[in-house]
Amino acid sequence: MTKKTISIILPNYNSSKFISKTIKSVLDQTYKNWKLIIVDDCSDNNTKLILNKFKTFKKIKIFFLKKNRGAAYCRNLAINNSNSQYLAFLDSDDLWSKDKLKKQIDFMVRNKYDFTYTNYFSFKENSKKLKKIFAPPKINFINFVKNTSIGTSTMMLKRSSAKKIKFKKTNICEDYFYKCQLLKRFKYAFCLKTFLTKYQIRKNSLQSNRLKNIFWIWKINNKYNKFNFFQNIQSIFFISLNSIKKYGLK
Repeated sequence: MTKKTISIILPNYNSSKFISKTIKSVLDQTYKNWKLIIVDDCSDNNTKLILNKFKTFKKIKIFFLKKNRGAAYCRNLAINNSNSQYLAFLDSDDLWSKDKLKKQIDFMVRNKYDFTYTNYFSFKENSKKLKKIFAPPKINFINFVKNTSIGTSTMMLKRSSAKKIKFKKTNICEDYFYKCQLLKRFKYAFCLKTFLTKYQIRKNSLQSNRLKNIFWIWKINNKYNKFNFFQNIQSIFFISLNSIKKYGLK
């Protein structure tokens, strides 16, 4: 087994219903050379009480923010406080299979890949029904802005290749432009064709609102990707179409 070090980046906000299971899915990993960095974005007391139970774990570092700063700030802070060879990302309501890190790091080292992702399951809050989400075998920037099939909680990066790339502060979809920047640098990301993550679609979350997602992707394409009107229309059309294919009319 490879001995590469992995920092797991986990932003957290008011996730008392889910965060214990998410952290447990990290603790249960068969690959042990990891450090979990949690940045709590000024959550409610229930969430903080749960997180405090994990403060004594040597491989877990928790930062508690005194005011709400947003997911982009939390992820950047966690990355800045990491020093591993690889970065993995996990959202506070998603779950990993126990061999997620081992299989993915072996896949990256064996093939000398800098940026990878995996297939994953999606499920709706309070539902046990899993839907398989198949990601493309590889993806570049041009493909990605038409089909955003890289689940954030499935991503792993080689740290040295991702230097100076930061999350931009937007209300939602901050991970969309981060992936755009990575793909401009790496050219391609590659898929490990195994289902290693469970992605939860929470009721009433910003991410579950398709119209808000479209609005913010439009703004990001316009402001940061510098798309003209027709490029943006094309991007939004295909992203929307592929989202319906993946998740249905949620």
